[in-house]
Order: sequence, then C-alpha cells, then structure tokens
Amino acid sequence: MLCFAANSLLCRLALAPKLIDPATFTSVRILSAAALLTACVLVGRGHLPRRTHASARSIAALLGYMAFFSFGYTRLSAGTGALLLIGGVQLTMLYVAWREGERFSPLAWLGLGLALLGVLYLLLPGVSAPDPLSAALMAISGACFGLFSLLARRGSDPVEVNASNMLWCLPPVVLVNLFLLGTFIATPAGLALAIASGALATGFGYIVWYLAVRSLTAGQAATVQLSMPAVTALGGVVFLAEPLSLRLLIASAAMIGGIAIVMVQRAKPSAA
Repeated sequence: MLCFAANSLLCRLALAPKLIDPATFTSVRILSAAALLTACVLVGRGHLPRRTHASARSIAALLGYMAFFSFGYTRLSAGTGALLLIGGVQLTMLYVAWREGERFSPLAWLGLGLALLGVLYLLLPGVSAPDPLSAALMAISGACFGLFSLLARRGSDPVEVNASNMLWCLPPVVLVNLFLLGTFIATPAGLALAIASGALATGFGYIVWYLAVRSLTAGQAATVQLSMPAVTALGGVVFLAEPLSLRLLIASAAMIGGIAIVMVQRAKPSAA
C-alpha cells in the first residue's frame, strides 16, 4: 500500500508544478514499469515476457487506469484523488461480483449505500469540492484498475502477466503522446519522478502486492486496499503541504467505512 500511495504522491509532485505533462508522465511510467518487470522475468525465467500472457481487455484496462490517473491528478489533491481511485476500484469489483451472482446481505447493502453517500458528499458543490472533470477521470481510472485486477487474477504468473501487459501498453500510449505533442513538457525532475513512479511504485509495488496477496483472502486483500487513501492523505500533508479538509475526512470515513462493512459481510459465509 505504501507503493500504491507513493504513486499518487509522485504523480502530484510531478504534475502540480507542471514539471511534466500528463501524457509524457504516463508514457515514462509505463516504460519504466515494463523495463523493471521485463528484467525480472528475464532473470527469473530466462526468457522475455510472452504475448500470450496479455489480453486486449487487460491492456485496455491497464492503459485506461494509468492515463486517466495522470490526467485526473492535474487538479486533485493527493488524498482526494486516492479516495476517488480506491472508491472506483472497490465499487467496480463489488458490482462485478453482484453481476456474477453474488448476493449481499441487508447490512452489506447498507454499507454500500454509506459508501455511495460518501462519494456524493465529496462531490457536492462547494469551496472544497474537487474539480468535477478531474474527479470523473479519477473515478474512471479506479474502475479501469478494478477491471484490470479482476482480469489479472486469472493469470498463473502475475509478474510475467503484468510485464506483458505493460509492454503492450507502450504502442497506444506513445500514440497518445504524439497526438498531444503540443502540450509536451518534460523537465529532468519531472522525468525522474515519472521513472520512480514506474519502476519503484508501480513495477516493484506490483511484485510485492502479488506476492502478498497469495496469503490473503479476496476479502482481506480488498480490505487492506482501503488503507491506501489514508496513507496518501497523510503523505500529502507531510510532503505536499496539502490541507486535510473536513469534507475529505467525512467522505473518507463514509466511503472506507461503508466498503469495509460490505467486505466483512462478504467474508462471513466463506469463514462459516
């Protein structure tokens, strides 16, 4: 979760002062993550990542997550962006679970309603309300990552699957960069932050996460993710001098608390 929170902080550090443009940040992040994961596959397996480990849907979901993440963070604080991201992830995964036939208890529905109220409260018009377009982009980013997580769980080798998907994300993200060439910005500091986000927070973070998730149930893994917005918000206060607004605190409590209730209720039948 520290790696995932670091992505939000590194992205804000790079984009808020316009050290790099969002498209270039995304391209460098993907390239750096792909390089690290490919090196791990090459050293550990003795071959390059195979195309068969990637799928069109996984590539599209991963690219959507990373692109909307960067563009969404241009006008959001680190804590608000992380809250919208994780809310999009969890609500998407819960919706897919419901579509696949899983049914929730009345208390779980109450928790889901509380989480949705938290989202609505965060987005209500007001002085401390986030930028609507950026908030929408970050929510879409979360939905894309939720879908990517559901697709990636089917892979037998998470490191090679992620390496292959990252590599196949490179051609379309380069096309996006070329299309937005008129907005190109890339300072040495911005490039360094993008590389750190890709190689360390994304590449290394994915390896650690998929190693850890082997020892966690699905409910435990989803619940652990709920710590990410809090870690990010605290990091934003310490490293970015961002204020913790009352709106963000109340929305965080409602969203994270509501989703946690759903996770606890979902875990009960499997524990019985």
